[in-house]
Amino acid sequence: MANSNPTAETGNEKLPFWKRSHYLDRMTLKQLIVAYFQHYTIVAYLGLTAACVVAFAFFPTTPIRAIASFAAALIVYPLVWHLLHQYVLHGQWMYKIKPLASTWKRIHYDHHQDPNHLEVLFGALHTTVPTIFLATAPVGYLIGGVGGICAAFAGGLLTTCYYEFMHCIQHLAFKPRWKWVQHMKQRHVEHHYFDEDGNYGITNYFWDRVLGTYYIKKDRPKRSPTVFNLGYDEAIAAKWPYVKDLSGGIASGHPRRRVKGKEGFDPNASKNTIAQ
Repeated sequence: MANSNPTAETGNEKLPFWKRSHYLDRMTLKQLIVAYFQHYTIVAYLGLTAACVVAFAFFPTTPIRAIASFAAALIVYPLVWHLLHQYVLHGQWMYKIKPLASTWKRIHYDHHQDPNHLEVLFGALHTTVPTIFLATAPVGYLIGGVGGICAAFAGGLLTTCYYEFMHCIQHLAFKPRWKWVQHMKQRHVEHHYFDEDGNYGITNYFWDRVLGTYYIKKDRPKRSPTVFNLGYDEAIAAKWPYVKDLSGGIASGHPRRRVKGKEGFDPNASKNTIAQ
């Protein structure tokens, strides 16, 4: 059962909301909704969407072109996200480049280290906003000029809000009532706790099916040994130590079992390995 007071064990209840640590496996749906609409990234996405509406008023296009631009963004977005997730977030190259190591750690390594840690679940604005714009603006411009850009960018921003909320739901300690959400959640849980090499779509697995990365647990005989560290282990860290230095060590095994005498305990990982 979810802890009704998820901050009690941290002793930091008096701190401002986002100065505390929040874990989705200890939160209720109501607590998540409150947290979601308080997070600065969601506030920023909604604010940028409003800015798109204002900009559209100054640079309008026809209703048909606006709708087509918005719809095109919804179609393009899942493919762009899938490719970025598979080849950038799960790529074995960013941690090798010192200026990019902290970005890779923040945008995905920390999330896989502890998938239920809410603070690092939301994407960082300096990486997400430019990506959303580059993924949607060109198609919007081709369809409807500057007004099309506004419509397509707004579509990408709202889709991101949907992705972020559903992503939170997939890590929340409750069983969704709807079958399609249960299916979505199960595939994502397998990505985090069984084999990270597949099910990249988060909310849409169409491209996983097309590109051959879709799976269900029974299709793969063994749990991936790198499901929590994305392949960044002690051997890799010896050659490229940037993420290890930022994290205060290398943690392994299930995040809830990383205590002395339990699976994956690493005496060198005494610092917070999932700090932003």
